[in-house]
Formats: sequence, structure tokens, C-alpha cells
Amino acid sequence: MNPNHTNLSRRNFLNKVGATLGTTAFGSLLAQDGFASVNAQATRGIPGLPHFAPKAKRVIYLFQAGGPSHIDMFDYKPALRDIHGTELPDSIRNGQRITGMTSGQKSFPCVAPMFNFERVGERQTWMNTDLLPHTAKIADKLTIIRSMNTEAINHDPAITFINTGTQQFGRPSMGSWLSYGLGSLSENLPAYVVMLSVGAKPGQALYSRLWGSGLLPSRHQGVQFRSGKDAVLYLNDPPGFDRDLRRSMLDGLGSINRQHHATVGDPEIQTRIAQYEMAFRMQASVPELMGTETEPDHIYDMYGPQSRKKGSFASNCILARRMAERGVRFIQLFHRGWDQHGNLPKELRKNCGGTEQPAAALVQDLEQRGMLDDTIVVFGGEFGRTIYSQGKLTKDNHGRDHHGRCFSTWVAGGGFKPCDYGETDDYSYNIVKDPVHIRDLNATILHQMGIDHERFTVKHQGLNVKLTGVDEAHIVHDILA
Repeated sequence: MNPNHTNLSRRNFLNKVGATLGTTAFGSLLAQDGFASVNAQATRGIPGLPHFAPKAKRVIYLFQAGGPSHIDMFDYKPALRDIHGTELPDSIRNGQRITGMTSGQKSFPCVAPMFNFERVGERQTWMNTDLLPHTAKIADKLTIIRSMNTEAINHDPAITFINTGTQQFGRPSMGSWLSYGLGSLSENLPAYVVMLSVGAKPGQALYSRLWGSGLLPSRHQGVQFRSGKDAVLYLNDPPGFDRDLRRSMLDGLGSINRQHHATVGDPEIQTRIAQYEMAFRMQASVPELMGTETEPDHIYDMYGPQSRKKGSFASNCILARRMAERGVRFIQLFHRGWDQHGNLPKELRKNCGGTEQPAAALVQDLEQRGMLDDTIVVFGGEFGRTIYSQGKLTKDNHGRDHHGRCFSTWVAGGGFKPCDYGETDDYSYNIVKDPVHIRDLNATILHQMGIDHERFTVKHQGLNVKLTGVDEAHIVHDILA
């Protein structure tokens, strides 16, 4: 007998036995946990989380990509009228880094908002009532943070920073962190869903890495839902496949993949099994979810005139509420078009016209369904805009450049305390009280979800990677109820 042949046969025999035993043990563990498939494990988070009792179960992040002008929306001061047209003092700018789009300007004339502001709500907070009439009606439900800040001054690094905790590519997004840590509230829908819409102009491109899982298992990346015929690409079966045939095929694939996992131990094999099973269940759950035609007319009226238009921000807000009802943990709506370097008064009006009513309606809708208390709703972008004009200042037109030193974000629900927090100077240019870095906001959101951001880490290349990055981050307790 050939000894090499004997050795190979023995090795193959041991591998096959090990694979069989591993598969059997794997299935036994699943049975003990009461799950019918590997995908059911994905509905749970990692052991030990949450660290403490959470105040919120889910997050709906209404991300306004491009940098909404805080000066023209939330951070108004009467003194701005007096400085209109005057040169921004060097003592205010203080040598701050600016973008290449205005670095060549010889003059930096200050521009007051060209809109009407009023004090609204019981706490009499300033708000642009021309552009934000529906938001003004819910002002007393909002935590308006006027002292947000970031080091990034260009779109891509700034959006990457606020979503992942670093300006470099390759780190997990907030939704992926929460999916990984806390798992899903639903067995039939992903833990993390993303939807895109476009405002006045397309603006800067958005890349899938913004909702990517980075160094975490790929099953935790955001699943993009679309407005076309197929809400999720490649979800439908091809012609000739029925439900029973698909089930039989997945059972066969699952058996092969479990044997392979028992042999090589690659965690991405588990992800593959889980995603196949999730896709199978989504084939039934997604059409029901996307069937917004069942919504009554008064809901469409609440969300505004664009709410019946598939793919609009308003329509996506209705879908966000439906997803929240069905257990999606983290829902992120990216709305492009806020990059107003020119023609700001006209384009800002268009953007607010398409977003502020549905955003306000979402808060009201969640509240009337008893869901606002355990849902965090966030409305904001990656940075703000400058007090000085970009380009030529005319009587009724101007633009504003990027400004990360201060900007505004509002939060509602999820144990956040309705209040006005933070203060900027008379030029809305520098923070003079209670700064909130983007890391601080992320740490505070995690806290409300029952997570200590300092302890929520993953070992990678010798580092303890976390959503709040390597620099210090603080929970903003003053904005919590």
C-alpha cells in the first residue's frame, strides 16, 4: 500500500469527521438557544450588552448631507442685522483654517439671514419661521444643540468623521456598531437600513462606506433600500423559482456552509448563512413594509405634499416610522443637497421645503404612537456654514462656505431633554458656552442606548477601536432628561 495514499486518506477522514462533529455541535448550540437557523443568532448582540438599562431602543438619523446653514435656520441673534455687510474681524476669525473655495477672497463680508426669525414655543427659542414653520410647532419637543463642532472642513472627511468616529476610511458606521453590539429587534428585517434622497441639488456624492461595517462582520453593514421597483437589489427570485424551491436550495447551501465553517472557522461563513436566511425572510417582509399605500390620507397630509412621491425625503420618513414599528434598530436617511456655496436663499428654501415638514411629522407620528420615548430622532449635517459670504454679496443673494467650528443639530425623544444647549458668539462663528463635539453627541446617543462608549471596543491591529475614536469624548448629561 502506498503510505502517502494512506496518510491522505487518514487526513481526509479526520477532516470529514471533524467537520461532521463541528456541524452537529453548531446545530446543537442553535437548538439550545431556541433558534431555527444561524441567522437567528444575528438578532442578538454581543454578550454583556447593553452595559446598563437603556432609555432608547432605536435611532432614526435624518442626516442632511452638505452642511445646513445653522445661521439661517437655528442660530439667530439680533446682532447679526447690525453687522450685515461689515468685514469679519480678524479677532473673530482668529486665523482659522478655511477651504480653498474662499481662501483667495480679499474680502469677507458678514451676511445676516435673509429670512424672518421669531421666538417660538414655551421656552421662546429663536427659529426661522419662514423656512421651518412645522419645526417651530414642535420646538418644545426638541433638544437644539447650537454648539456642535468638528475639525473637518470638507464634506467627505466630515461626513466620514461624524458617521464613523474618524476621518479615515474603513471604520464601522454608528448603525453598524449598534447592530453588532445590540443586535436586531426583528428577525425579518435588517438591524440597519439606509435610504437616500436628493434636495435642491445633488451636491456631494455619498459612498456606501458611510454605512459600511468596516472591521466588523459584514452582516452589520447598512442595507440600502431604494425607491424603484425592487426596494432591495437582488432580493427577488428569478422566473421559475417558487418559495419551496428557494427554501430547499438554502437548506442545501446552509449544510455545505456549516460544514465549511466547522473546517476553517471563518466567521464570514456565518455571515453568509445569516444573510441568505435574512434575504429569504425579507422576500415576504419587505413588500409588506414598502406598501405605504395602506397609510391613511391624514398621515400623508401630516408628512406633506411630497409624501406620496417614492424616493422623496417625506416618503422615506414614513418608511422610517414603519421600519421602527417593525423592529429596525438603526434607520438612517441621507438627504443630499445642502451645500449652498451660492444662491443660498433660494436653494435653502427648497431644501427646507422638502425636509422640515416630514421631519417634524415623524416626531409627532412617533409620539402619537407611543414610540417617541424610546426612539432617538436626530436631524443635522456634517458641519455648518460661514457668517461671511462666499462670492459676491448682493441685496438678495449670496453663498456661504463650510464651517466646522460651530453648527446646529436637533434631537428628539429617547430620553433627551427638550432644551436649547450651547451658545455661539454674535457672529455665530465661535462657541462661547458648552461645546459639543461630534464625538460627544455619538457618545451620548450610545449612552441612551445603554452602552458605555469607552467599554464598547473591538481589538484591531493592536488598537481598541471604538465609535468615539481615539480622542476624549464626553456624555452630555445636561441634555438628558
